[in-house]
Amino acid sequence: MAREREPLLQNGNAAATKGSHALMPSLARSVLKFLLWAVFLTWAAGIFFYPTKPAQAVLGQLTGGTKQSVIGTTDGVFLAFSAPILIVAALAYVYISAFPGDHLDELILSVMGIRFGIVGLFCMSFLFLPVSRGSVLLRLIDIPFEHATRYHVWLGHLTMALFTLHGLCYVISWSFAGRLIEEMIRWKEIGVANLAGVISLAAGLLMWMTSLHPVRQRFFELFFYTHQLYVVFVVFLVLHVGDSVFSIAAGSVFLFMLDRFLRFWQSRAKVDIVSATCRPCGTMELVFSKPASLRYNALSFIFVQVRELSFLQWHPFSVSSSPMDGRYHISIVIKALGTWTDKLKSIITDVEEKKTRSDCDSDQSQHITASIEGPYGHESPYHLMYENLILVAGGIGISPFLAILSDIIHRVEQGMPCEPRNVLVLWSVKKSTELSLLSAVDAQPISSSVSDKLHLNIQAFVTQEIEPPLEDGIVEGDQKIPGIFVKNGAAMSGLVGTGDNFWAAMYFVASTLGAVLAYALVQVYYVKRFNVHAWWHLGLLLLLCMVAGVALPGGLVVLLWHLSEKRRMQNDRWEADAGASLDGAERTRNGVGGADAASTASLADLQTTRYGCRPKFQGNLLSLKLSSACVDVSRLTSSLDSCILRRSGIRGVCGADRGRSGGRGRAGVRAVGAADQCGQGVQVTEPSPRWREERRRVPFQQPQLRFLRRFCPT
Repeated sequence: MAREREPLLQNGNAAATKGSHALMPSLARSVLKFLLWAVFLTWAAGIFFYPTKPAQAVLGQLTGGTKQSVIGTTDGVFLAFSAPILIVAALAYVYISAFPGDHLDELILSVMGIRFGIVGLFCMSFLFLPVSRGSVLLRLIDIPFEHATRYHVWLGHLTMALFTLHGLCYVISWSFAGRLIEEMIRWKEIGVANLAGVISLAAGLLMWMTSLHPVRQRFFELFFYTHQLYVVFVVFLVLHVGDSVFSIAAGSVFLFMLDRFLRFWQSRAKVDIVSATCRPCGTMELVFSKPASLRYNALSFIFVQVRELSFLQWHPFSVSSSPMDGRYHISIVIKALGTWTDKLKSIITDVEEKKTRSDCDSDQSQHITASIEGPYGHESPYHLMYENLILVAGGIGISPFLAILSDIIHRVEQGMPCEPRNVLVLWSVKKSTELSLLSAVDAQPISSSVSDKLHLNIQAFVTQEIEPPLEDGIVEGDQKIPGIFVKNGAAMSGLVGTGDNFWAAMYFVASTLGAVLAYALVQVYYVKRFNVHAWWHLGLLLLLCMVAGVALPGGLVVLLWHLSEKRRMQNDRWEADAGASLDGAERTRNGVGGADAASTASLADLQTTRYGCRPKFQGNLLSLKLSSACVDVSRLTSSLDSCILRRSGIRGVCGADRGRSGGRGRAGVRAVGAADQCGQGVQVTEPSPRWREERRRVPFQQPQLRFLRRFCPT
């Protein structure tokens, strides 16, 4: 028995000896790992906190203590920034020599990948806020979404860069381990689903690559259509990380879903076209029916879809009518500069020709089916906050200023609050035929009482003609030809962020409560009852509850909102019909007739035309009599860049104390060029021949205030 037990005793002693020997390598491995991480993190933290005063004080002490060495202060800088990474390299040699089968690369890459992914989610929590067009947050800070999109672009680049680094860290780590394909197609129940992350990252990379400026500028439709992959990106991101991690960015995604659902509902309606007219100068004027409750201002713009041209294309256009022109219509002026606008012009021309030949009002609803989204833009009427206005436009860029001028004239005539008293319009066109835009639109006539309170000076410059054409002065009266009427069955919908605040708030509350209640019920009656633990499954349930909250209780509120708006329109239908008839009668009249002709003037009558020259901005801007040495300048960069003001002899003055204006004597300078309103760009007409080499194609930018600066004439 003793001989039988002896081997057991010997094996036990051997195991104890083996355990004691194994303890030392494990301890040495842990110590080396600790030293590697401690030195590396200290070095990285020192670099990160170097701009702070404590870190610079420590560096100063280190360099001061090494001044007496052979190298001097360089020794201290070397010890602070280069020595740590050399120490890490030396320890790495020791580590891989002592433990050749144990490497830190996979661990380091995995930790870095997790950190990149988390920071990317933090950035994503802001990514969708700027592109929520009717968001109450943008309205709160009065930043129109077309200005906020720049932040979306910046956040998009940063988010995708972090997510790409996140994926690269894991791909490299899996490649070192020899299980790349196996890990990429892995779909864990507990933990992240790698395959879903790969699909989400692939969709995000495709959107990112096509959103780069060179690609977006040359292939805008490619950028637009691939950007619809955001649905794939978000859905598979939720499946990748699960409900808990996705909750970091769920709030902003939910706000975007609220806005997108409202926009979808609004854009479904086919809008009545009160008038659609083609002008000999190459422009079109479209007048849409709208409810009286829909609010907008002269700085607004709308998106227009014509289904005969495309079901997917929505094009932005500045409004050319003032809210005070009529409660039941809104108008835009379009110039045929691209494929979409050329086709629209041909459709309107064909309908007008058929109507002329048949000489009857036949049903034209099958020819032009228009849908509207908006209006969007600044809610604050910034054009009414300056006593002196200088409006600089090129070509069709005059259209938003027609709304501004009409708004100012109405307010002055009716005695409403309105700061502008001196308005200078500098308008550059290529051909004299474009000058008829001032008489083609339904502009408010200027009475003598308005002229006493408002000094309006319109200076037009025809750059490609040296003298007036022979028919100048007689073609103006032929521009106002009757337009066509298209009955599509509805006016513009007010279901946007700038609509009824009460219904918008109810929609937000109902959708939010509905989503929270739906997720709570799912947790109680499905997740806990059936013991669901898969991360991807829980994430999918959270996303579906968000969608259900928007579509069901939110959709019910939107339906009630729509019915309330429809009932209100039916009650006011007689007033709307009377207003539309009055608008149509005014649009067919040529000027102001009767006894008022002697006491009123149109915008065209106040126009001074110069041929064969360009605006001299230095002289024009300084010709405006200002009571203050410095003026507030609000720049608009649709096509005329800031170089115009710089080369005109106007310099910017920096300093917070000089950035505030003082009451009277202020001037707002707005510059807009001949931007192609269908998003394809147009050649910019420069104010001086020596700037011809600076011509460039610019995309559509809604003429809105970019910033305010205080400028002084040199």
